[in-house]
Amino acid sequence: MINQRGNAVWNGDSKGSGEITTQSGTVKVPYSVGARFEGQRGSNPEELIGAAHAACYTMFLSVILTKDGKQVKQLRSESKVTLDTSGETPRVTKIALTTEGEVEGLTQEEFQRYAETAKEKCPISALLQGGVDELTLTSATLKA
Repeated sequence: MINQRGNAVWNGDSKGSGEITTQSGTVKVPYSVGARFEGQRGSNPEELIGAAHAACYTMFLSVILTKDGKQVKQLRSESKVTLDTSGETPRVTKIALTTEGEVEGLTQEEFQRYAETAKEKCPISALLQGGVDELTLTSATLKA
């Protein structure tokens, strides 16, 4: 098993702001309600999910192509996460992947099949399609 961590700190009420960091320390970004809903500078959970999904999908696509002996020059992918704010609570309603590749010796139809396989089988795609076995809250401690 491999465990990876992401962390978030929030300061203040709903008008406050916070910081998102990763275990490796390579990601350290501010986030806020303004960045999430009003286009202000900073990041937001949906953007980070999109980046994680695009990265996982693209890496997985490269792995399955390489395993089949294909020469991958470059793959570029986007995962567009749609947050619907029209209801009582915001809800992610759609995730749309697009990918473009430079791979020697493949037809468009073959590339499409590989792309579909990667969409179905990359770990983050599986997670986003309801494929988590367990989601727990192991601790919630109120500081005095």
